[in-house]
Amino acid sequence: MATASIRDFMAGDHRHCDDLFAAVEAALAKGGADALTAAQVAFEAFRAAMEAHFGAEETQLFPAFEQATGMSSGPTAVMRGEHEQMRELMSAAAAALAAGEPDDYAGEAETLLILMQQHNVKEESILYPMCDRQIPAAAALVAGLGKTLGGGAQ
Repeated sequence: MATASIRDFMAGDHRHCDDLFAAVEAALAKGGADALTAAQVAFEAFRAAMEAHFGAEETQLFPAFEQATGMSSGPTAVMRGEHEQMRELMSAAAAALAAGEPDDYAGEAETLLILMQQHNVKEESILYPMCDRQIPAAAALVAGLGKTLGGGAQ
């Protein structure tokens, strides 16, 4: 079996995170007394997966790309900045759920979704293909990312 490309592997992890995010909305849509608690649990699973994804990029993928290309203020700097924006939105969304404010959560979640979609397109169409071309040991890097992210990206 051929080793997945960085693009394919990391795009798979994007889909995994997207599915976890959708589960929060599904929990809220069910309504009832337990909906908010279920949404909070689902959101924490999503947030943990996102932090693992960001961490894998920031500690493994981005440094490998920067070392291979000599670029440290290019696309990886932009992606790190967007990670920080998403972290802030996730904190605000979690706070809204904790406060029992599903409408406030919905506003934060909508903004987060838009940023995530734009971010993922940039990574999947620009950065990850550049990584596949520029990083000499891409297969080994994918293996390392797999160990960090577990089965979520598959």
